[in-house]
Amino acid sequence: MNISYNWLAQFIDVDQTPDELSKLLTGTGLEVDGIETVEAVPGGLAGVVIGTVLTCQRHPDADKLSLTTVDVGDDQPLNIVCGAPNVAAGQRVVVATVGATLYPTNGEPLQIKKAKIRGAASEGMICAEDEIGLGQSHAGIMVLTTDVPNGTPAARFFQLEADHRIEIGLTPNRADAASHLGVARDLRAVLGKPVQWPSTEAFQVHSTDFTLDVRVEDAEACPHYTGLTMSGLTVKESPDWLKKRLLSIGLTPINNVVDVTNYVLHGLGQPMHAFDADAITSGAVVVKSLPAGTPFVTLDGTERKLTATDLMICNGDGTEGMCIGGVFGGKTSGVSEKTTRIFLECAYFSPASIRKTAQHHGLKTDASFRYERGTDPNMPPFALKYAALLIGEVAGGTVTSDLVDLYPNPIEDFRVAVSYKNVNRLIGIQIDYERIHDILHALDIQTVDLTENGFTALVPPYRVDVTREADVVEEILRIYGLDNVPLSDHLAADTLSDFPVVDANQLQTRVGQLLAANGFVETMSLSMTRPAYHDALRPSLPLADVRLLNPLSEELSVMRQSLLFSVIDALVYNLNRRQRDLRLFEFGTTYGRQAATDGKAGKYVESPRLALALVGDKTAETWQHKPQPVDFHDLMAAVGQVLSVMRVQPTGQQPADSTIFQYGLTYTLNQKPVVTFGLVQPKLAKLADAKQPVYYADFDWKALLKQYRAGLSYTEVPRFPDVRRDLSLVIDKGVTFEQINRLARQTERKLLQRLTVFDVFEGPQLGADKKAYAVSFTLQDPTQTLTDTVIDKTMQRLITAFERELGATIRK
Repeated sequence: MNISYNWLAQFIDVDQTPDELSKLLTGTGLEVDGIETVEAVPGGLAGVVIGTVLTCQRHPDADKLSLTTVDVGDDQPLNIVCGAPNVAAGQRVVVATVGATLYPTNGEPLQIKKAKIRGAASEGMICAEDEIGLGQSHAGIMVLTTDVPNGTPAARFFQLEADHRIEIGLTPNRADAASHLGVARDLRAVLGKPVQWPSTEAFQVHSTDFTLDVRVEDAEACPHYTGLTMSGLTVKESPDWLKKRLLSIGLTPINNVVDVTNYVLHGLGQPMHAFDADAITSGAVVVKSLPAGTPFVTLDGTERKLTATDLMICNGDGTEGMCIGGVFGGKTSGVSEKTTRIFLECAYFSPASIRKTAQHHGLKTDASFRYERGTDPNMPPFALKYAALLIGEVAGGTVTSDLVDLYPNPIEDFRVAVSYKNVNRLIGIQIDYERIHDILHALDIQTVDLTENGFTALVPPYRVDVTREADVVEEILRIYGLDNVPLSDHLAADTLSDFPVVDANQLQTRVGQLLAANGFVETMSLSMTRPAYHDALRPSLPLADVRLLNPLSEELSVMRQSLLFSVIDALVYNLNRRQRDLRLFEFGTTYGRQAATDGKAGKYVESPRLALALVGDKTAETWQHKPQPVDFHDLMAAVGQVLSVMRVQPTGQQPADSTIFQYGLTYTLNQKPVVTFGLVQPKLAKLADAKQPVYYADFDWKALLKQYRAGLSYTEVPRFPDVRRDLSLVIDKGVTFEQINRLARQTERKLLQRLTVFDVFEGPQLGADKKAYAVSFTLQDPTQTLTDTVIDKTMQRLITAFERELGATIRK
């Protein structure tokens, strides 16, 4: 958001430099991203002064040139050769001195240098208005009527005061500061100076000759709507002062009426719109929505299809829209050079309604930017009167209707209970109570119901970001100044609310969405299963079966202790229907019963689980490549994604239970299993009529939830580079990578960050019972750069440990 320094000075008296002002604004939370000097004319007329022509005579070698001497306030007058036909002695003129760069109205910039013209020395240039960018005329030099001293800068004489464009990185919550008035209100609280509102005392209704019927049919989307008509206008180019204001913040002037609406928008933060009143053929303006799919052509010439929730400013009760309320005007009702009568509207629209419409149509305008964040619901009548006065000043015309003000349900101030105890606790120091109230009053926040413990803050509705006690405390702190709060020896953070408890349902949804995005389909199966399945799994089942007292059938007579056969049954059902490539997941509960102790029956145990299952091919057959069957590593990747979402980093691994898996792994955390996965034993798969290899993973969902509640951990990003070293280990086939991993980390606990197997080799040259692992070791010291000496010693310790403990041979 851009703010003009000179424009801001109309709202509040600022004697700070732009740089000093930027520090004040940043301190209040309106962070200044940059300051740019905006010159009234390019170059700011630097080096151009007012002078007096002392002498003037014809050039002896050129009929159209004159030799002049010009007093510009220096010790000696300047000799200047001038080609203007109207130059004469005694004139007050504009002189560009040597070194000045001129930016003419048309053409390229010109730097003034000493020169010889037809043999005569020339030490400057007497200027026409187009040569310094002040107009179009080139008929002759500018002849002034003035008594200012010679040498007076031309920029001062023409009142071409430079401005400064202050760019503020406005945060989404500070909609109240999206204007010069909003910024001035913050400065009022910091500087203790009053805000100078523009006057509307001169506003008057001259007649009611042109009155329109104005109705609002959707008061929820448009709680406050105002409007009036003006007649006898002349639409033309805006005066210089208005164009300069808009140009100072990077806006392009359009015409005097539209420029006024933009001026009020950026001055007061209140969007408004002017309609060509002759386009309102029905004599009525109705605020309502139109049927979904209704076409509407906006000002940019694009036809858009409306939704049923788009709020429209309509011509009468028909389907003719004139403007998408609060977002964008229509092509047929816009103000043009032919406009002589206008209907001027100013409203407060529901932020949710505008946000939805702007998002749907992809329209981001200055008006929608403010409306969708929340404007002042009480501003429209004042802004409308102010705009009418300005339009009357720059375009002529008079107000020809009463001011329509439709506000059936005024929006009340927010009431926020505040305790001094929480103010002091959150800020970290005790602030004088009178100072607290002064800050809030300067921010238009009144304090009532005062007690020794606190008060009630009445927050104006334009402060949409101040609705809680913590928000009020933040307002106090940002004006009091963060820099004025000393740092204590024991820093701590505090909050008014408890941290939310982890929602297991939300986590389950998040994991389910992750799996679905990776091609998995969720299944839901019965919790009852066949006793034969449990008999096959019996060696791995730690609990006794829970049998139903009155089963529907023998096939469904026990509660399942594993999700394995639930998902295999689902796989078989789909495989039998020619769905061969399957990825399934299921969130479910398993049931068991503990053994009886001391004559007491064992307790029932329920365990929430997550199961994954893969069969078939991972890629379909195409002309480019053959189908590739799923394998262990596809399942391993899916397991890793689930653990990543659940913020679980396993600390160990071991071979999976051979009763269930032909091969696989169990990841452990603090020596407790969290997931087991691998290739299901073929005999178990066949028991459920599955004739294809089945890859299966079983998560302890309760353990994952418990670990997630532990929260996030953070490690500082290393400042020093890591180093990789590779070893090729010849080892017995019975040695697992987990043994290598465990031994390596026991041997080097500080520097070893990662180790990975990147190649496995078996062959007769190694021996019948041998294999070779190519292992990469990543070393890193967080405190310093590793030297070759330290790296070599570390690797030698690892080699010695592998040779001694695992009987490894290092291949060279």
